[in-house]
Amino acid sequence: MKNIFIIIITLFFAITSCKNKATETKAETSTKDTTATKEEPTVTEVELTDDQIKAIDLETGSIEQRNLKSTIKVNGKLMLPPQNQAQVSILTGGIVKSIDVTEGSFVKQGQTLATIVNNEVIQLQQDYLENKSQLVYLQAEFKRQKELQEDRINATKTLQQVQNELSMAQAKQKGLQTKLELQGINATNISTTNFTNRIAVTAPISGFIHHINLTMGKFADANTILFDIVDNRFLHLDLTLFEKDISKVKIGDKIMFTDANDASHTHSATIFSLNKSFEDNQQAILAHAKIDEQTETLLPGMYVEARIQIDNYKTNALPNEAVVSNGDEHYIYVETKKNHYTQIAVKIGVSDMGFTEILPLEEIPGNAKVVTKGAYYLLSQLTKGNGEE
Repeated sequence: MKNIFIIIITLFFAITSCKNKATETKAETSTKDTTATKEEPTVTEVELTDDQIKAIDLETGSIEQRNLKSTIKVNGKLMLPPQNQAQVSILTGGIVKSIDVTEGSFVKQGQTLATIVNNEVIQLQQDYLENKSQLVYLQAEFKRQKELQEDRINATKTLQQVQNELSMAQAKQKGLQTKLELQGINATNISTTNFTNRIAVTAPISGFIHHINLTMGKFADANTILFDIVDNRFLHLDLTLFEKDISKVKIGDKIMFTDANDASHTHSATIFSLNKSFEDNQQAILAHAKIDEQTETLLPGMYVEARIQIDNYKTNALPNEAVVSNGDEHYIYVETKKNHYTQIAVKIGVSDMGFTEILPLEEIPGNAKVVTKGAYYLLSQLTKGNGEE
């Protein structure tokens, strides 16, 4: 009887223990489900203050249509046509009296760059006035002799002699006038009371002063280069196009290029000419392209990296800095209202010339303002916010 009682007690405790374990398991499962239910959604909105926007220098822009795939990569150099660069010298030497420009300044064609003193030009002016006076006399004498000839009073030989002297004086006058103009002296302003010993050195083209080879009081030799002038408004590209790509390129093709030392700023150009023979020691020709806009950051001699667009394929693209990554996920940020920005997931494609192809995973308005500078700061704000929660 005692053994039966012990067995009953043992069975009671065993059953009770199993029920407690089942209850604990159910409670644990219930707790996990509740935790999963309370998980917060991912934050995709961020608001900045005016001070924050100013501190990070945040900028916005639009999604651009760019050709990042169907292009030919080429290298080249910025060049100036010979007619848009000049080396200034003088025909007659002299002492430098004034220098009227500085290096880097813009000058217009015909503007005085410097003044040279040379006493030899005084003799040239004197010869001009003397010949001018002789010319007046010979013109009057020729008229008189012609009238006498018509009345058969003088000999034909006399008229011919005067006519010959008149022609020689006219030719000499023209020669002296040309010499004076080459020295920058206006012959029509010369009189016995206003001789000048100063020669004005003038700019043959409009452009920027690149180099000055003068100092005050220095003797400037004839035919020595005194100034270098370049007109950067007519810069163009000389691009090296290899044999395998020649058939793919034609006049009128568009080009996007950057300074080889700064890929953050792109410029556009259009091919206007293709050379018809190979360059020395290489199977390549030069393609010449006109730059579409004027800029002071591009200078003659700069090397460039360019992409020739060989078809009209275009894709959505943003500057590289506008696309940020968090692991394998990529995002851009769109301004929804003042100081408010929404994170949008995108897939990325080809990257080239400082731009990246984007494939949005949700619809973006065509006029959307996308953050092009400061996107990483927005990502850090959202990441920090998720971490805190």
